[in-house]
This record gives sequence, C-alpha cells and structure tokens, in this order.
Amino acid sequence: MTTEVVNFGCRLNIHEGEVIRGHAAAAGLADAVIVNTCAVTAEAERQARQAIRRLRRERPQARIVVTGCAAQIDPASFAAMPEVDRVVGNQEKLRPETWTGDTPVAVGDIMAAREAASHLVEGFDDRTRAFLQIQNGCDHRCTFCIIPFGRGNSRSVPLGQVVDQTRTLVERGYAEIVLTGVDLTSYGADLPGRPTLGQAIRRLLKLVPELPRLRLSSLDVVEIDDDLMGLIADEPRLMPHLHLSLQAGHDLVLKRMKRRHARADAVRLCAEVRARRPDMVFGADLIAGFPTEDEAMFQATLDLVADCDLTYLHVFPYSARRGTPAARMPQVPGDVRRERAARLRALGEAQLGRYLAARVGGRARVLIERSGMQGRDDHHAPVRLVDAGRQVPGRLVEATIVGSADGHLIGRLAA
Repeated sequence: MTTEVVNFGCRLNIHEGEVIRGHAAAAGLADAVIVNTCAVTAEAERQARQAIRRLRRERPQARIVVTGCAAQIDPASFAAMPEVDRVVGNQEKLRPETWTGDTPVAVGDIMAAREAASHLVEGFDDRTRAFLQIQNGCDHRCTFCIIPFGRGNSRSVPLGQVVDQTRTLVERGYAEIVLTGVDLTSYGADLPGRPTLGQAIRRLLKLVPELPRLRLSSLDVVEIDDDLMGLIADEPRLMPHLHLSLQAGHDLVLKRMKRRHARADAVRLCAEVRARRPDMVFGADLIAGFPTEDEAMFQATLDLVADCDLTYLHVFPYSARRGTPAARMPQVPGDVRRERAARLRALGEAQLGRYLAARVGGRARVLIERSGMQGRDDHHAPVRLVDAGRQVPGRLVEATIVGSADGHLIGRLAA
C-alpha cells in the first residue's frame, strides 16, 4: 500500500506535508501513515490523537509515524501511544535522510534551527492553489501561544529560492500562490540586507510576471511595511483579501496576550488599506474567553468586527496550553468561552452573509477548483457556478454573480 500523509492545522503544514510525501516516496517508504500534527489548541492535539487511533484500527499493518508541532513539543507522549511506531520532529521531517531511517524518536532542539531552506514542491494533491513557505518560526512570545516551541525562532527562505519555487509551481499550472509562514510579516529580518516582506513580494512579482494571482496568509497589523502598502494599492496580482492576526478587541486583553498592537492600530490599518483599495476584504483570527476577559472586554471584540468591517472570522475559544503564561492566569469558565465563541461565529456568519448579498449583480474572477463547478474569487469568496458545464480545475473564468446562499456566491459564466 502507498504512504498516506494526514495534515492537521495551518497552511504551513499543507506545504510541508507535500515535502514529506516526496521524501517518503523517494525513500521507498510503503504502507505507512504519516500524521502531521498541530498544537495551536488542545482540541487540535486531541483530534490528532483520535485520528491516530482510528488510523490504527483501519490500517492495522501500516507503520504510523507522527510529526508536526504537537510531536515536536511533546514527543514522549506520542511515543508512548501503542498505535505509534515512530515520532519525528519538525526539522527532521523535512530532511530526506530521516525517511530512510527508523530511529523510534527523531526529535532535535528546534530552538537551535537557524535557517529555513526552500523545499521543492512540484504540486499539491487535489489542489488548484499552491502554498509556498517563505518563513518559519516566531521570535515573539504571546502569552497564549505554544507554537514557537514547536517551530523555533523566526527564519526566512532567501528570495532567490522563493522565486525559483514560484516559477516551478506556475509552470505546473498553478494560477494562485499563497505565501505562508508562522509570522509572515517578520520575513527578511534574518537575511542579508534585511529585506521586508513588501520588498520581497515586489521583487517576486517582477521576476515572475507569469504568476496570475498572489495571496498572503496571516499578517501582523503593526508589521505591514510601506512597500507592502504600496503593493496593496497598485498591484492587481496581489489579491484584495488580507487575513489579520487580531486576537482581541480590548487593549487590556491585548496587553495580557503580549500582542504588539492596540485596538486603534487594527482599526487604523483597515481604514488605511481600504482608502488605498476600496474593495479590500479582511479576515481575522479572534480568541474568545481569554483569561480575565469579562463581558465588557468581549463586547469590545464583537465591536471590533464592525469597526474593522471584518468578513471572514477564524474564531478560537481560548485553549490553555501547558507551559504558557496565559495558562497560569485566572481562567474564564469553559462554558463561557464556548458561548462567546459561538456568538463570535454567529456574528461572522452574519458579516459574511451581508458581504455576499452585496456582491450580487457584480462580476467575479473565479479560480475553478477540483470539483470543476466551484472555486474562489479574488476576494476569497466561494463561488458555485450554475449552467456552466464542467470547467477545468485551475482555470480562471469570469462570472456574473446572480445570487448568494449558504455562505457562497452563485455565478454564471460571463458572456
């Protein structure tokens, strides 16, 4: 049987999952399941453990290897699971030689990592957009976050390697590249000349003119540089959709999170971006029920959704991670966290519904996905095409928006 890679969590894991798949195939690894875990919340880790147990029942003879952030942070607990044959660290999983060995626990010191190498990925299984890792790790220590201990300190992929990888993906037919990283806006601080993210993107777009669409993963609001702001205003190939790492809407909560921005910074940035590009759409990460958060503080987060006019909300009920400062703070009861998260999600659904309804009657450029009848437009809105025949995945088409329903737009191919 073939080797299967099961990814949990972020876009970075999707990219790295393809690297792992290639290394495992080159090493001749057969009848194995590689579980690429996430550690951002306790629930993410629980889901990974649940999947490991299920996979063992479904494939009793397969070799199960566990890697990713949760495995890096707590390798002993995964090695102790009777279903697990091997545990591999986040650095080790990207090395070809790892997959020719059989050391039961191959997990090194992630904090000793100093470089982020480019890993050639020629394609993504069943995807029409490609995720390209240009940065890894994080130098910041938000009080709720365990991820630096799974990813190490911030390090960047040299621009020449990013350009080469982008060209390869475009040659393979990918119309959209998504630049990813743990702390994407810190890109370049460790490279010669300290290029900013905006400077790197400007060079990338100049050197790969054949790339139709470029999208960015999560951004820190206080690290968006002048070059990136200029691209937002002037570069049509940079998609009008930004995802912001906001987390909360009350200054005291943000301070206790050890975030680097205040509420006013978020509101100001959204206003400035929209002044430069009026059709810009924002998504955001938000945490409900952070320790010490009272109802008034939570209301400030609800209000921030309107003040920034956020469309796509990625909501987490706060999850205490052992070893983080926030886990030692006075905790909000679990049922309150869940209730607040539900309110935030409901608000997010309403925001998305209003946005989609306002798009009816307009036009959209849609990247067809693997189903052949649906895709996403420049603003990341899901679009379902009707009476359009079977479209080729990966093709960009123009559509007239004739309706919206159930969180997506309904379109017809434009004449």
